[in-house]
Amino acid sequence: MKLPKFLSGNIVFKITSLNAIVIFIRLIVSIFVQRLLAITVGEAGIASIGQVRNAIAMLTSTSTLGMFSGIVKYVAELKEDKPELTKLFSTATVFVILGSLVSSLVLFFGSSYFSNYLFKSNEFSYVFKLLAAIVPCIAINRTINGIVSGLSDYKKYAKIELISYLLATAVLLIGLYYSDLDGVIVAIALAPIIQLIVLGFVFGKRLKKYVIFRNLKFGFSYKNQLLAFTLMSFVSAFLLNYVEINIRTMVANDINVNEAGYWTAITFISKNYMVFATGLFSLYVIPKFANIHNKTEFKREILNIYKTILPIFGLGMILVYLFRNLIIEIVYPNFIGMEPLFKWQLLGDFIRLCALVLAHQFLAKRLVKSFVITEIISLVLFFALTKIFIQYYDTEGVVIAHLVRYIIYFVLVIFVVNSYYSDKRSKTT
Repeated sequence: MKLPKFLSGNIVFKITSLNAIVIFIRLIVSIFVQRLLAITVGEAGIASIGQVRNAIAMLTSTSTLGMFSGIVKYVAELKEDKPELTKLFSTATVFVILGSLVSSLVLFFGSSYFSNYLFKSNEFSYVFKLLAAIVPCIAINRTINGIVSGLSDYKKYAKIELISYLLATAVLLIGLYYSDLDGVIVAIALAPIIQLIVLGFVFGKRLKKYVIFRNLKFGFSYKNQLLAFTLMSFVSAFLLNYVEINIRTMVANDINVNEAGYWTAITFISKNYMVFATGLFSLYVIPKFANIHNKTEFKREILNIYKTILPIFGLGMILVYLFRNLIIEIVYPNFIGMEPLFKWQLLGDFIRLCALVLAHQFLAKRLVKSFVITEIISLVLFFALTKIFIQYYDTEGVVIAHLVRYIIYFVLVIFVVNSYYSDKRSKTT
């Protein structure tokens, strides 16, 4: 049976469909892994794993000086201009070296501090020393992924994501078998090495066509362009994960560590289905928006994206809600305290997806001021509302804050994007 013409030629649908296959396989594997972790390490262990994942997410920003979205944007615009790409990658090389060096030194010499800050114990300081050695792999991964996304090579992207995930999961299970929670945390820290190896095998040949390594120099031609993305990444990636770490600590201190585990578990579920959108943003939305220059075309593209992905995403979330008790029973046995968190988290994530599609206009057009202001307002709202709501609703207050935050953020982004095109039109008339 042939697909309708609207779908057969729709690149958004193609990327979404391929992502959906990858996510479905990841979901099946994740159900097994998360169940095993829940039974083996319990709520407190799940909370600790959440802290480590947040720390690594922060490193993906600092190790590259936050240039990922900049790489996506400029590769999409310059992919036919090899001399300019060489200048871009020369600057990117400097950013990777500086970001990796600083991040590694801070992690190595601050290992005891970070262990105490995240885990209230010095026993995990070795993890941060290990991460200090792995930082260059994290930086190179992130940079090459930016090139894959900028080229909109969604087939290779899907292959890299799936193979990396399966191999990293195998290492995690080995770590769990031999060393329980310590083994899991070490396995998570080693995941970037696995992804770098997979990137080399899957994307190595095509990478050489765009990155002429012998022509790279210590140049700064794209310094100003990429530094704008450094600031945006610091706000979106670094501060977001910092806020999540502090919220998890707040829940553990103000309620108990088990409740922190419940919230971490619901965010794990959320992040599993939000991966559905993450690939679309970097592979399609940023490259597409970068080449749109008027409001009419922008609105047409937004509607195209919404009508393609929102029904699929919405249906999936309804199913997650309807089967929430079964999901808890299968994935997180005895995590009954999670059940009230589902409705608020799911509603918040749906609004979040709507808002993030629009907000990627800030990255595509390098609208630094708009991006930074809206993101900071969003993060401040999340932290402040959480602090207020948990006094009345306990852990449920965190996910209520999540929903309220994104409703306000969505309205704010609509206003700012509309203002951008209104100002642009007034300047051209």
